[in-house]
Amino acid sequence: MVNIGVLTGGGDCPGLNAVIRAIVRKAQAVGGHRVLGFYDSWDGLLEKRFEELDISKVRGILPKGGTILGTRRGSPFDYDDGVERTKKAFAELALDALVVIGGNGSLTVASMLADDHGLPIIGVPKTIDNDVVGTDATFGFQTAVQIATDAIDRLHTTAESHDRVMVIEVMGRDAGWIALHAGVAGGATAILVPEVPFDIREVAEIVTRRHDRGRYASLVVVAEGAKPKAGTLEISPPKLDKYGREMHGSISQVIAPELSRLTGYESRVVQLGHVQRGGTPNSYDRVLSSRFGLAVVDAIYQRAFGEMVVLKCGQIERVSMQVTRGKTRTIDLDFFNDVAQSFFG
Repeated sequence: MVNIGVLTGGGDCPGLNAVIRAIVRKAQAVGGHRVLGFYDSWDGLLEKRFEELDISKVRGILPKGGTILGTRRGSPFDYDDGVERTKKAFAELALDALVVIGGNGSLTVASMLADDHGLPIIGVPKTIDNDVVGTDATFGFQTAVQIATDAIDRLHTTAESHDRVMVIEVMGRDAGWIALHAGVAGGATAILVPEVPFDIREVAEIVTRRHDRGRYASLVVVAEGAKPKAGTLEISPPKLDKYGREMHGSISQVIAPELSRLTGYESRVVQLGHVQRGGTPNSYDRVLSSRFGLAVVDAIYQRAFGEMVVLKCGQIERVSMQVTRGKTRTIDLDFFNDVAQSFFG
């Protein structure tokens, strides 16, 4: 019997439960192996808080958002003795493998523990931001885009009714995948992403041209990490969280009043926030999550430690988790410049 541990790290994401379900079903159906689900990410492993998962425990969780195991940020490297405690937990629980389902941060930690400290860990990439290097897509992204697109569709009519500019802020700290795809799908007037600094006057000109043509509504979709070109818009320096990362979530509050000042049109802010991460995963994300879950069990059997399962040209493959270390997968600038901007205004 093989003892397989599973944890979910970082922010929650639609499809996490589908991965857990697939791992349990395949591990038990194929080999009758034992699956331990650790609560609250790495803390559950360090504190040996877990639940033994079987098919009855994962029945019905496929369409459920969030994660039945709970999740949080942080890692063993936050503690002076964290690595040794991790190794001790592996030994005491007789873990043959640990599956880490996470984004860039969690996969970087997993890679360091696997490659630098010799622990048998395999990764599954997840994030609504779609910014994990090495895979064509992460589960959760398509659901987040659909949620944002649905919101944009609804905001068109209220904006038209009141002749307003709506500034819609979506998630995307370092990469503008959600803003780009939801903006194009929703017919946004302009899209602002972290990869391309914006000039607020150029945005105002786009809005003005649209209204001059008789289109009495404009929707500007903004990724939370969007930044203005130097000297074009004054913003407060971002605060840092306890991990040293910039805290975003207020750029739309600066953009909207400035657009009102420059255009003369009333502007309103809509921040979608965590609604993008919650709720039921769509069909695409359920299928991709399930494929990842099944594939990671195969990877365990083949002792592909230090690797993660990924999507490449529609096929599930494996790459080293090292490709994620300290990196972010940014948007395709050709798509942004050649396609998205063709629809601005």
